Amino acid sequence: MMQMRKSFIRWLAAGLLLANVLASIALPYYAWAAEPEQPQQAALAKEAASKPDALAIALVVGVACLGAAYAVSHVGSAACGTISERPEMFGRTLIFVGLAEGIAIYGLIIGIMLMRA
Repeated sequence: MMQMRKSFIRWLAAGLLLANVLASIALPYYAWAAEPEQPQQAALAKEAASKPDALAIALVVGVACLGAAYAVSHVGSAACGTISERPEMFGRTLIFVGLAEGIAIYGLIIGIMLMRA
C-alpha cells in the first residue's frame, strides 16, 4: 500500500508539473507580425497576437490526458492488486484512482482558460 501511495504521489506531481509547464509556455504565445499602419488593423493584430494558438491548447490538454492515463494505469493496477488481497481497501484505492484522473481535468480546465484568453 505504501509503495502504491509513493508511486501515485510521484506521478501526480509529475503530471501537474508538466501541465503547469505547458500552460506557462502556451500562455505568453504571441504572433510575429509587422506593425500595421492603420489603427484598426493594429487593434486586430494585437487581439490575434494575444490569443494562444489552437495547437498550444491541444498540446496542453493532450499531454495532461496522457499523463493522467499513465498515472491511472499504474495506480489502477496497484489498486486491483490491493483489492484482491484486501477487499476492505476498495474505498481508499478508489480515491487514489480518482486523484490520478484529476490530472486530465486540470489539463482541460487550463485548455478552457487558454481558449478564453
